[in-house]
Amino acid sequence: MKASRYTIATLKETPADAEVASHQLLIRGGFIRKLASGIYNWLPMGLRVLHKVERIIREEMDASGALEISMPVVQPGELWVESGRWAEYDDGLLLKLKDRHERDFCLGPTHEEVVTDIARTELKSHRQLPINFYQIQTKFRDETRPRFGLLRAREFIMKDAYSFHMNLKSLDETYMAMHRVYSNVLNRMQLEFRPVDADTGAIGGSDSMEFHVLADSGEDTIAFSTESEYAANIEKAEAVAPAKSEAQHLDLEKVATPGAKTIDSVSEHLGVATATTVKTLIVKGTESPLVALIIRGDHQLNPLKAEKMPEVASPLQMAEDTEIVNIIGCAPGSIGPSGLSIPVLADRSAYAMSNFVCGANIDEFHFVNVNWGRDANADAVYDLRDVIEGDPSPDGKGTLVFKKGIEVGHIFQLGEKYSKAMNATVLDENGKAIVMSMGCYGMGVTRLVAAIIEQYHDDKGMKWPTIIAPFQIIIIPINAHKSPQVAEAADDIYKSMRGLGIEVLLDDREGHRPGAKFADAELMGIPHRIVVGERGLKTDTVEYANRQTGESSDLPIEGLETHFRQIIDRELNS
Repeated sequence: MKASRYTIATLKETPADAEVASHQLLIRGGFIRKLASGIYNWLPMGLRVLHKVERIIREEMDASGALEISMPVVQPGELWVESGRWAEYDDGLLLKLKDRHERDFCLGPTHEEVVTDIARTELKSHRQLPINFYQIQTKFRDETRPRFGLLRAREFIMKDAYSFHMNLKSLDETYMAMHRVYSNVLNRMQLEFRPVDADTGAIGGSDSMEFHVLADSGEDTIAFSTESEYAANIEKAEAVAPAKSEAQHLDLEKVATPGAKTIDSVSEHLGVATATTVKTLIVKGTESPLVALIIRGDHQLNPLKAEKMPEVASPLQMAEDTEIVNIIGCAPGSIGPSGLSIPVLADRSAYAMSNFVCGANIDEFHFVNVNWGRDANADAVYDLRDVIEGDPSPDGKGTLVFKKGIEVGHIFQLGEKYSKAMNATVLDENGKAIVMSMGCYGMGVTRLVAAIIEQYHDDKGMKWPTIIAPFQIIIIPINAHKSPQVAEAADDIYKSMRGLGIEVLLDDREGHRPGAKFADAELMGIPHRIVVGERGLKTDTVEYANRQTGESSDLPIEGLETHFRQIIDRELNS
């Protein structure tokens, strides 16, 4: 491709609303352009990268035996009513609309309902199972605060797959096959990533695993072991129960704490460490109006863990101050587990404590030297807190450390959540109708483009791995408009490389200084740069620079195309 016939739309200035590197560089490099909040046009350079990401995903999905289909972006509302999610998604994320006949539709943020409708229509016998349908399709989620460019857009492209099974053993097999597919995809893109245990969220189901590209700009915190492969989203990571304290129980004291309503202020007033205090959080319950959650003072409640407890209402709701005063008799800030008339659920770490500080259930008073069994009782003990760095790894190997990650893939075992609600059945070997089990496997295609840049960039621009770079080589002739020899040599190298199937861009733009062309090449992140100039032609050489390593050298023109064909083949297969 010749740059004079191509849209190269680089910018010198960074857009004011671009906060992360991928957003800044995709705009500056002329890969995408903002059309509306969270909605982007893909320009030619960006579309080349996007298509390469899609191709890798498609190749790995096809190799796994999955079958590609295409489902509409616009979905009838009645399917969502049938699954029970029409009302669930009434929080703004689901963009709802009506056609001229006043029939409800939505722009699909996901396709569980549509694919289940396909399955119940097209699958009749157990002999057709297992089967895994996938698509690469546009999605729309009406994010309240789209940001970070492609990392949290409203419109995006996603690969989603849905498998159907007769039993859980078959579902397990496909689930693990998709785990391998996702690992293959990310390895081929040369990304540093971690599969992590995760919560199933609004989609539902049982087992769930996220695939995170590690990057400082990631919104998710991953906890992983220093000595094993264990990794989990911080929301899912288990906090191991510590050993019960065997310290001698001291005498209970009631101490006035005027004005001290927070853990920090109580600790400062009493001159104790926050780790020796507990905080009591009052939430709505299922059987009881209120439930007390007891957490060590220096720990944080994990809402997802808490709302999974049978005693706690879901979604988690904090109690109103008036409710607390009416039932407990004091305001928040002075509450403790001693003598409460509501269910008390203690976190494992809090229950292992002795001689701790807590509210006395009297305004502006606290107890010191509280001990379980003697001064307070817990109705149940659960894992209720976020893990912290240095906690023991749940698998017993090493301790936990944190890294930031960008979620680019998520696999679920849905079970019968959708197939049962929508009556998706097949006949078993005895002619009996059996509800199919389902799996769901999503991978963000446009998000992957951004995630790659978050790992592969420097202060000059993008640094694409060769397998997904828009072009593999860029040729820059120096002052070709003044030197027919330079122009001819550059064109000959360009044609020779194209003849060997190398994806090469010849920057033959007139009116652009060499420095500007070099800057554009670095900004666009093309892996290999060849500079053709009169000085080099005198010795039959060209200047070469590697975008990833920064290494440069002079290379002979003779055999140049074969030399780079071998290099690129190695890089594509590494």
